[in-house]
Amino acid sequence: MKRVKITNTHGWTVKTLRKQERKVKDPVLRARVMAVRLVMEGYLGKEVAAMLNLYRQSVSTYVAIFNQGGLDTLLERKKSHGKEPYLTEEQQAEWKRIILESTPAEQGMGMYALWDTRILQTFLKEKFGVSMTRVGILKMLRRLCLRYTRPTYTLAKVDAKRREAFVTQMNMIKKLDHRGYGSAL
Repeated sequence: MKRVKITNTHGWTVKTLRKQERKVKDPVLRARVMAVRLVMEGYLGKEVAAMLNLYRQSVSTYVAIFNQGGLDTLLERKKSHGKEPYLTEEQQAEWKRIILESTPAEQGMGMYALWDTRILQTFLKEKFGVSMTRVGILKMLRRLCLRYTRPTYTLAKVDAKRREAFVTQMNMIKKLDHRGYGSAL
């Protein structure tokens, strides 16, 4: 197994690296600087890995990065920005406004009165040329602080007399007080 070596110090010494360690707030980045310093002091890669609870390969990687670009390169952290959103900020704002202020029928999506994920999926495809899954649409609605509720069913065959009797009975129940007796007035 090859010994890990510092081939280019970039002007850093053990003493200056120790001072730099104290300045670094991020514990992961501090461990990188410590690993380089300990190798510079003469410890083996596997010993440094054991002391700092790192993998031996990580120590080798940190030393290689330091050898190539110095401390600034070692302290760079590449952050993943994730996947690019399907819609731009302006398109998302427009989409949210459309959902809040209009119905699918007003947008030419048929005779639908409420937005659901299937209609939203079709609307996104026609309006913005974006194909999204229904789960993805639900996640985007959540990110836009919109709550998705499914429409409730309405009974197509309702007997008008039975409905009227039910409404009358409900009104009578509402007039009763909490003990089950009618109100005094």
